[in-house]
Amino acid sequence: MDRRDFLHTAAAAPLLGALDRQARDRGGAAPDWARLRRRLAGTLVLPGDARYGTARRLFNPAYDTVRPRGVAYCAAAADVSRCLAFVREHRLPVTARSGGHSYPGWSTGTGLVVDVSRMDAVRYRDGRATIGAGAKLIDVYAKLARHGVSIPAGTCPTVGLSGLALGGGIGVMSRMYGLTCDMMESVDIVTADGRLLTCDERRHPDLFWACRGGGGGNFGVAVSFTFRTHPARDLHVFFLSWPWSTAAATVRAWQAWAPGAPDELWSSLALSRGAGGPEVRLSGVHLGGRAVLDRLLGSLVARAGRPSSRSVTRTSHLEAMKVMGGCSSLSVAQCHPAPHGRLGRAVYVAKSHLAYRPLPPDGVRALVAGVARPGRHMVMLDALGGAVARVRPDATAFPHRAALFSVQYNADGRDRTWLRRVHADLAPHLGDHAYVNYADPDLTSWRTAYYGANAARLAQVKTAYDPARVFRLPQGF
Repeated sequence: MDRRDFLHTAAAAPLLGALDRQARDRGGAAPDWARLRRRLAGTLVLPGDARYGTARRLFNPAYDTVRPRGVAYCAAAADVSRCLAFVREHRLPVTARSGGHSYPGWSTGTGLVVDVSRMDAVRYRDGRATIGAGAKLIDVYAKLARHGVSIPAGTCPTVGLSGLALGGGIGVMSRMYGLTCDMMESVDIVTADGRLLTCDERRHPDLFWACRGGGGGNFGVAVSFTFRTHPARDLHVFFLSWPWSTAAATVRAWQAWAPGAPDELWSSLALSRGAGGPEVRLSGVHLGGRAVLDRLLGSLVARAGRPSSRSVTRTSHLEAMKVMGGCSSLSVAQCHPAPHGRLGRAVYVAKSHLAYRPLPPDGVRALVAGVARPGRHMVMLDALGGAVARVRPDATAFPHRAALFSVQYNADGRDRTWLRRVHADLAPHLGDHAYVNYADPDLTSWRTAYYGANAARLAQVKTAYDPARVFRLPQGF
């Protein structure tokens, strides 16, 4: 043991000692954290280390109370394999982490966190992008933009690619090009037994199928993906607002208009309440000419009524993604979390639905009344259809191909009272369909909510590749 190992281990000893004594009491050997540190090409951060306070944080500060036994910043797949051997040997809980945006905080835990954020390379060649599992969406967009291409992905700039892609990947270009997982051609994944497998349509096809919508952290630790790309053409970005008095009419008009619009148009209708009272706002992008967009928006306005504000701007694909991600005024480098970037963290709670049919009048009234209640909260309706709907529900693990739009419920703070109430009010109209990337700890029937008829096959894949259930999510197979 060199001086660095000694000092790190000595600092962590008071915090790890009690848990290690428990391991010895069970008849097992206490984990040798110093040995694991020496074996990693990356960095192992333990309680007592100066970097531990930062290493254990997720995007949501609500989970700052969780204290992992260690956080391993893996430099390569071999590091992931060594970490999994370590947790198997000592029967420790293990959690995979990419961007740390899990809604219920399941990208941390009390055992070893295997963090792939340093595996973030983005490479492009001949229409395909090979992207490290830890790459953040803003960097994916920016680096691929240099080659004039992109992939359909999400909006939040600091989300890690791995979690997004493994859960499906709904985003602003989904109606045109499909989900993130639809463009996936292969994935390199380290399974529970430490093997690095390259999975595609021919090699380990069942595991590849599960990695396209089966959710992160269930079947292994993904380290790299290969995607087909699409041209990163200029887009029109648009915003419209309506008076709250027209909220019900706007919802009725939007749900009749958005899911059936041409593939080139994606939109999100947000009903929110903050310090200034309730608001209705539409945002979206259009891949096409201004005159075509004006006609499309005109048909919505004819149904919803005259908006109180409207803006349409033509911009590059990268700038459009920054606008949708809320960092349009910042550089790419600044669209990262502090201290290296300027984006902060946020305390919030969330739930979801996937709407297979339009909200009936009673459902629209329940939605509007729910948002009008006191508090700081939002409900976002994101259009689906288009390319998403042209894939069979069983072709990938993501089953919700027939959904017209997704519904996100978000509330500031930790209190889930409003969230549960408005979700329950809408459930009779929307059913129990939910999006695994908006994981909801309240769900009891999560298997069918997230996966529908695909749940049985996912369970078989779990048995084949993780029979000992090394990976154990609260809502995991």
